[in-house]
Amino acid sequence: MPSVLLLSDLGFAAPRALLARHGLQLVEVAPGAAIPGSYWGECEAGVIGTRVHARPDTPVHSLLHEACHLIVLSPARRAQVHTDATDSIEEEDATCYLQIVLADALPGVGRARMQADMDAWGYSFRLGSARAWFEQDASEARQLLIARGLIAAEPPDREPPPHGAA
Repeated sequence: MPSVLLLSDLGFAAPRALLARHGLQLVEVAPGAAIPGSYWGECEAGVIGTRVHARPDTPVHSLLHEACHLIVLSPARRAQVHTDATDSIEEEDATCYLQIVLADALPGVGRARMQADMDAWGYSFRLGSARAWFEQDASEARQLLIARGLIAAEPPDREPPPHGAA
């Protein structure tokens, strides 16, 4: 496994508070136990309705990615989610963008670390890296998040925390 930040490095308190601000519940799964709602299995976070399931060995990028899938969805669609949040490319892109923005709300994480972890884990972007995509090729993802009221219409380099992130 690539060297990425794990929940055991960060703890559950800050991610739990961040998810709660978006109407989500972080459910801690015992080490070694199967993660409910995990699309990829192993240590990857899982989603069921408004709950995000994770273990201490779950990568922070995975937790944020799955949580952002739920945040991007309407409440009605969110309630129907079990394991696979979307098949929409637009929503997948918006999820990746929001994942990077929300990383700033977690102590010791931030955008640069999130982008590096996304690259290390193997996220694939047309421009070759999460940072290049975020800075140069994510305008449609930004616009979707702005349209849904999830981020303010600020330049990406001065993006404030998402609404509700205080």
